[in-house]
Amino acid sequence: MIGLTAGASAPDLLVNEVIEKLRERGATSVRTLSGREENVTFSLPRALQLI
Repeated sequence: MIGLTAGASAPDLLVNEVIEKLRERGATSVRTLSGREENVTFSLPRALQLI
């Protein structure tokens, strides 16, 4: 059994790619457990924003 957690800053695409790699290596099922939904966004630092 492998546990995978992801915070608000982890893109869904990345999480899904990790799950796919685990399946390629023999994982046979994925189970989503209930938890607290995070709805947080992060802004780029001012120095990195395009003017």
